[in-house]
Amino acid sequence: MKFLIAMCLLAVPLGALADATYIDLWQLHQEAQGADPRILRAQALTRSGESNERAAFGQLLPQLNASGSVNRSQRDDNLSRTEYNGKRVAMALNQVIYNPQVWRSYQRYVELARQSADQSADTVVQASIDLSERYFAVLAAEDELALVRSELQATERNLKRINALYARQMATVTDALDLEARVDALKADEIEASNKVQVSREAISELVGRDVREPLKRIGENPAFSLPAQAQDYWVQAALDSNPVLHAREHGVRAAEAAIGEAQAGHLPRLGLNLTAQRSDIGYEGTLTPRSENLIASLDFQVPLYSGGSASARVSASQSDKDAAQQELEALRRQVIKETRTAYLGMSAELSRIKATRRALESAEKSRLATEKAFGYGLKNAVDVLDSIKDEFRARRDFYQSQYSFVTSLLMLHRWSGRLGEGDIQRTNEWLVAP
Repeated sequence: MKFLIAMCLLAVPLGALADATYIDLWQLHQEAQGADPRILRAQALTRSGESNERAAFGQLLPQLNASGSVNRSQRDDNLSRTEYNGKRVAMALNQVIYNPQVWRSYQRYVELARQSADQSADTVVQASIDLSERYFAVLAAEDELALVRSELQATERNLKRINALYARQMATVTDALDLEARVDALKADEIEASNKVQVSREAISELVGRDVREPLKRIGENPAFSLPAQAQDYWVQAALDSNPVLHAREHGVRAAEAAIGEAQAGHLPRLGLNLTAQRSDIGYEGTLTPRSENLIASLDFQVPLYSGGSASARVSASQSDKDAAQQELEALRRQVIKETRTAYLGMSAELSRIKATRRALESAEKSRLATEKAFGYGLKNAVDVLDSIKDEFRARRDFYQSQYSFVTSLLMLHRWSGRLGEGDIQRTNEWLVAP
């Protein structure tokens, strides 16, 4: 681990080292919650859905309106001309008694509001997953750069050693040329790996809305990785019961069913209560009359007879929308099952891979030491030494990568099961330590 710490510091930009402040996954997660445009957009859509639901509910409540008018009239006849002022004020109260179309519209907006809320929850979860994946992608890129630089340094040391031996006619020119070619190739790999580090850091900056230049905390030595106590079938059932995007699609189907009812209600009668109070001194055709006050209560009953076939067409279109929503729900249900099982199997495989790569790394270290000792006795050439060093570096890189893959698979399992919360991010963050 000390080797990795030293080499990873070489992979961090100098500006970050100057800050000497390490940042971890939890800190970036908190920043992203208030800066990720996807999260902010989802929150805005949730508020919009709630407002639309409230607006639809308002159509079921009493509607109170007031009106008034003032006019100046001039009346001419064969005998005289009369000018006068007139006033009229009125207040009307309308209350729906039976209107299935308005009721179904309200039910549809209720389901759409719940759909927006579930989609927002899923967006927050997916944003956390994206940030976690990008965080470990940065660590993997920095590992790659550190290992390339280590191999380059080791190769350059061996090149100096071979040149010294060649000057004393104790090594062949082929060994020197092979090492020179390896040094040139590693320098090209270093440029590519350094660029990959910068690109992976830009991916994090995209989510948090600022340049992330601080060095990142890394997985500590011997983290307590283990499989969840529950079996695979438990996680699949939990995903079907709790996945927010699956719930969102279910609300979408119910909203489509309410839309069918709303369209069918176009064939049904409607009944409403109207209460009107009016005070006026304006008569027929604007004539001046004595002031009067009228109180009117009426029942408004309407029966749709024929609308040119538009009501039936709306019913047919709404039914097709429901069929499409049901197929989307079924496709998503299958995807949730597949992704949950894939995450569980991937987590199990990565845990075994961590153990295997750890043993491979130990063997590679022993092989490198043995090869260097054999080279000192003249039993191995310089290329054999470089190959053993490269094998050790590759084993080390694979070991670190298996750790990152295990953590991301574990988070993906919680993500698809619908149970990924801030507590899971904090538990993951406990595995990260500052070098």
